[in-house]
Amino acid sequence: MKAPTIFITLTLILLVNISISCSSSSSSSSSAHNFLECLSQKFDNVIYTPTNSSYSSILRFSLQNLRFASNSTPKPLVIITPEHESQIPPIIYCSKATALQIRTRSGGHDFEGLSYTSQVPFVLVDLINFSDITVDVVTKTAWVEAGATIGSLCYRIAEKTPTLGFPVGLCPTVGVGGHFSGGGNGAMARKYGLAADNVIDARIIDVNGRFLNRKSMGEDLFWAIRGGGGASFGVIVAWKVQLVDVPERVTVFTVERTLEENATKLVHRWQSIAPKLSKDLYIGVVITRRNTTISVSFSSLFLGGMDRLLVLMQESFPELGLVRENCAQVRWIQSVVYLAGFPIESSPQLLLNRSNPINGISFKAKSNYVQEPIPESGFEGIWRKLYESAGAKARIQMSPYGGRMAEIPKSAIPFPHRAGNLYEILQFVIWQKDESQNSDEYIRWSRRLHAYLAPYVSRGAYLNARDLDLGVNNIYGNTSLAEASIWGNRYFSHNFHRLVRVKTALDPNNFFRNEQSIPPLLVHFRPEG
Repeated sequence: MKAPTIFITLTLILLVNISISCSSSSSSSSSAHNFLECLSQKFDNVIYTPTNSSYSSILRFSLQNLRFASNSTPKPLVIITPEHESQIPPIIYCSKATALQIRTRSGGHDFEGLSYTSQVPFVLVDLINFSDITVDVVTKTAWVEAGATIGSLCYRIAEKTPTLGFPVGLCPTVGVGGHFSGGGNGAMARKYGLAADNVIDARIIDVNGRFLNRKSMGEDLFWAIRGGGGASFGVIVAWKVQLVDVPERVTVFTVERTLEENATKLVHRWQSIAPKLSKDLYIGVVITRRNTTISVSFSSLFLGGMDRLLVLMQESFPELGLVRENCAQVRWIQSVVYLAGFPIESSPQLLLNRSNPINGISFKAKSNYVQEPIPESGFEGIWRKLYESAGAKARIQMSPYGGRMAEIPKSAIPFPHRAGNLYEILQFVIWQKDESQNSDEYIRWSRRLHAYLAPYVSRGAYLNARDLDLGVNNIYGNTSLAEASIWGNRYFSHNFHRLVRVKTALDPNNFFRNEQSIPPLLVHFRPEG
């Protein structure tokens, strides 16, 4: 008796799929073996494969988003935690020789997990051992290795002097490698610009295994890695930064208001005030749902004393009702601790703790820039989104621009979001490990909020808030220039095509690539303009 045609068809499909799966698994295993065979240099105690007992703990240690910790998430064939720079060129050479991709991780905060996941066979180069920081108070500079965290950088500066600092973001476990190469926005940006604006040298290993500094790499590549994403151009192992002056005492405050306490009018008013304040004054906003209401929290860093701050606030934003009891006058390093969300009396030593802080949290994030104040009715629509079930643990952060951010030319580095932007808005939707089966629901909610905001925001996006929803993303990292322009223009605006030219000159065969890396200029593609 003949089997039904549909049964035969399904059987053939199953056999083909099994064959492809087995072939792929066998190919990956062979590639890993060939890669390890290629590494003739001694790599004692820094190589981990899935057969090593430490493999999972090494992989998860710097993983900051449980969305990429599932069993179905692609894992590296090999993890390498190099201990010195000379070990990196052989990794590049052997990866090329065995057709494996490289992903480089410094802190693991990549919002889409691109620093430690890939849909194609890959090697993970984890720079966790590259954490040395050398501070020179006389020249007001520091060399910081790419695997150090921004928290440890702040701590080491404060160890030397209370009157120097550096403009970095608020989360202390972020690795400087990704933070600097994507821009690096933070509470002192209105005074000193981004972290990347204050980078004065770097050490990078290129596709040919060459060690380059600013002089030998040339100004085009040095321009590109400060805000254009380092992973497109090589393995950056260290950065030299220009430290900035801070007063011996700064002032911080947090004022929280709910809808019942006029929060809608206050946040609407904040939009017009915060970007025009003194460069010394940063007031950020965090919006969350709090039980049956909406909470709007105004948090501030003022590079000056409390008395002067109170006068400024009374003159510019009296509606907030700031009083002396809301404020604390502390050293700059203590403000870093406070703005990171810790009690103000906490020891700065906690900034050295780089262990995984996520405690079972998954998230999806998106970014936008606001150039005209959102009307009160627009915020009321946001409140309605937050009242939906998926918005229970969502978080919206708004960081004011203006000041120095409006003075630096848009082409100074690849980060273009300067004059004309009132503030940056980041949206996070968060869910717990036991809700992972509903992750699609939360991601859809994030997209709905993003779509709702579209009439109120520009077409810009922040590279350090990586978002694979922004356009076509080839899993092999070979996205065409036309396809890449969709998200490239969102992240880099008019700077995108200069990045393409730098990439083409340095890495024309596109070895360093991921789903949203800068593509080289191929013969049949031409940049516009």
